[in-house]
Amino acid sequence: MYVKQNILVACEFSGTVREAFRAKGHNAVSCDLLDSDDNSPYHYKGDVRDVLYDTSWDMVIAHPPCTYLTNAGVSWLHRDPSRWDKLREGAKFFSLFLDLEIPRICVENPIMHKYAKELIGFRHQSQTIQPWMFGHKEQKATCLWLRGLPLLQETDNVKEDMLKLTKAERNRIHYLSPSKDRWKKRSMTYQGIADAMAEQWG
Repeated sequence: MYVKQNILVACEFSGTVREAFRAKGHNAVSCDLLDSDDNSPYHYKGDVRDVLYDTSWDMVIAHPPCTYLTNAGVSWLHRDPSRWDKLREGAKFFSLFLDLEIPRICVENPIMHKYAKELIGFRHQSQTIQPWMFGHKEQKATCLWLRGLPLLQETDNVKEDMLKLTKAERNRIHYLSPSKDRWKKRSMTYQGIADAMAEQWG
């Protein structure tokens, strides 16, 4: 039976996940410190903690910043001591979502380094997904920490076709040219993944 849900998509400016759920008839709202890319009226610009503790949320899908948590940047911790404080702040913010008393939660991030894992209490991700599992001929490991939600099932496995591409093509996001909005492009959710979330969790 279809049940309309109140869904908060935290730390999302693109509106990709929000609109995937809204297309299914849900009351989905995104929140970020930035304006929404699509100028949606269903976006709250500001600190997510302003709206996070509203008890009406049935589901929260969070994309907390990964800059200081991701394994890809762990070497910088030893080059720049100031990053350790930012790591602790990032892990505290990440844990805020894991600790929510809300029925259904998904927290998304890249593969974490060991220091971040320790700071979040060694709470292991529920699964690791790839874009090629959802119709995108690219690879970018994404971890999901789930509570009250089933594992996300692949919808369109194109790994065989992806492997025919060059390394640069299938790692397009990793090899993006330097630009002022490079970080934004690297943080956006793939449409195929957003659609699968809405279809399977909505």
